[in-house]
Amino acid sequence: MQKDPYITDNLLSLLEHLGIQTTPESWIFQVIALCGILLLAWVSNWLTKSLLNSRLRNLVSKSKNKFDDELHQHGFFKRIGHIVPAIVIYLLGQLLIENPSLLAFLQKTAVIYVLISAVMALSALLNTIEDSYNASNLAKKAPIAGFIQVAKLFVVIIAGLLIISNLMDKSPLLLLSGLGAVTAILLLLFRDTILGFVAGIQIAANRMVNTGDWIEMPKYGADGDVLQVGLTTVKVQNWDKTISTIPTYALISEPVKNWRGMMESGGRRIKRSLNIDIQSIRFCDQDMLDEFTKIRYIKSYIQAKLEKLQRFHSEQKIDTTDLVNSRRLTNIGTLRAYMQAYLENHPDINKDMTLMVRQRPPTELGLPLEIYCFCADKNWVNYEGIQSDIFDHLLAILPAFRLRAYQRVSDKP
Repeated sequence: MQKDPYITDNLLSLLEHLGIQTTPESWIFQVIALCGILLLAWVSNWLTKSLLNSRLRNLVSKSKNKFDDELHQHGFFKRIGHIVPAIVIYLLGQLLIENPSLLAFLQKTAVIYVLISAVMALSALLNTIEDSYNASNLAKKAPIAGFIQVAKLFVVIIAGLLIISNLMDKSPLLLLSGLGAVTAILLLLFRDTILGFVAGIQIAANRMVNTGDWIEMPKYGADGDVLQVGLTTVKVQNWDKTISTIPTYALISEPVKNWRGMMESGGRRIKRSLNIDIQSIRFCDQDMLDEFTKIRYIKSYIQAKLEKLQRFHSEQKIDTTDLVNSRRLTNIGTLRAYMQAYLENHPDINKDMTLMVRQRPPTELGLPLEIYCFCADKNWVNYEGIQSDIFDHLLAILPAFRLRAYQRVSDKP
C-alpha cells in the first residue's frame, strides 16, 4: 500500500495548530503517529467487542441452529475479533510511519498477532466440531479426538512456519524445503504423535475402542471406562475413580479386553461353580425321592426319570435291588436338574442366551457344578446382587439334597 500524503498532511496541520512544528521524518511525529495508531486500534477493539457481545449474542440466541451457540461458547467470535485491531495497526502503520525499522516492527507484530488469533479461532472451531460430534450418535461408532488433535497440530505447525518466515523475511516454501535436512529429528520428536495418528485411523476404521467403552489392560493397570481417545494417549477412568493413561498405539499392539460386546448384547455372563463335597454324593433312596417330588421345579423331572428307569429295568430284567447292575438317581444329578430348572424359571436370567449347569472334573476341592448363563440386567450393581441371590439360594438348599459344599477347613467329622 502506498503512503497517502493526505493523512500525513492533515496530521501535520493538526500538530502545527497545537503549536508543534515537526516533519514526517522526526521522532516526535513518529511517536505521535504511533500513539494515534495504538489509540485507533484500541477503539476498533472496543467497538468489535461491543458488537460481538451485544448484537451477535442476540443473533446467536435467536438462531435455531445450535452450532453457532457452541461457537459462541468456545469463544470463536471473540477470538476472531482480535484480528481487527491488528489489521488497523498494519494498515495505518503503512500510511503514517516513516521510520523503516519501526514500520517493520509494527507490521511483523501485527502479522504475528493475526496468525495467533487465527490459530486460537481455528482451535475454538475444532473444539466446537468435536463437541457437536460427541453429542451425536456418530460418536458411539468412532472417536474423532485424535483427528481433532492432529488438525490442531497441523494448524500450529503452519502458523509457526508463517511466523518464522515473517520474522526472517523468507518465503515459507523456502523453510519447507529445508525441513528435509531435519526429517530424522522431526520423526524422533513426533514419534508418539505419528504412531498415535496411525493407530487412531485403525481404531476408528475398525471400531476397536470408543469413548465410553469398558476396557481392561492389566499391563497399564487400566480397568474401567474410556474417557478420551486422544492423539497420543487414551484416558481410562478405573472403577476406583483413578485415571490410567495409555499410549494410543498400545491399543493396537497390546492385548485389550473390550466389554462393549457384553454391553450391547442381551445379558451379562454368570460363570461360577459350586464345589460339592464328594463324600456327600450318594444314590437316592425312596425317602429322598418322595421329598424331591414335592419340589415343583423338578417334580416332573423325577417322575419322568423314574418311569424311564422302570422301563429300562423291565426291558433288561434287572432287579432294582441289584446295586451293581441297576440304574438309580443320585442326589448330585437331581441337584443339577434343580439348578437348571431354577435358572430357567428365574425372571432375571435371559432365556434366549446360553443357559446350562455343567459338571466340571473333580479336583482336590470337590466336584464343581458350574452355572453358565446370562443375567438380563447388565448394570454392575444389579448384576452382582442377582448373582449373589442365586448362589445364596443354591448354597442354602444343598442340605435338602443331602449334599454339602466343600471347604478346606470344616467342623464336620
